[in-house]
Amino acid sequence: MTNYLRTVYLADTDAAGVVYFARAMEMCHEAYEEWLATIGLNLQQLLQEKKLAIPIVHGEIDFFRPMFCGDKLEIKLESQPVNDTEFAISYKIYRLNAGEKPIVTATTNHVCINPLTRTRIPLPLAIIQSL
Repeated sequence: MTNYLRTVYLADTDAAGVVYFARAMEMCHEAYEEWLATIGLNLQQLLQEKKLAIPIVHGEIDFFRPMFCGDKLEIKLESQPVNDTEFAISYKIYRLNAGEKPIVTATTNHVCINPLTRTRIPLPLAIIQSL
């Protein structure tokens, strides 16, 4: 499990002053990118080499409480294998110092592909070892 700390900024909120769902998914994606870095996958290098890509093929998000500008958040990320070319990430977002229940949960499913042929390829060893 990986933990990622994040502050909610004004730009994350909509006209009602709460975090818009797409921005919450972006926050989850930030946590995902941080996880990739911690397991030794350099996104810049992956994009330049064009040997593999890991697109999201499914995403969903549920809100239990609103998030507001200035909130300090902790995003807990957990990865699970689906098969040899696919994995899922579960996210739980907590407001720091506000209890044990998540205020948002989300899931993304990722498929490993060759970006040139757009065909599935096996997951990199770094991801397999972290699942």
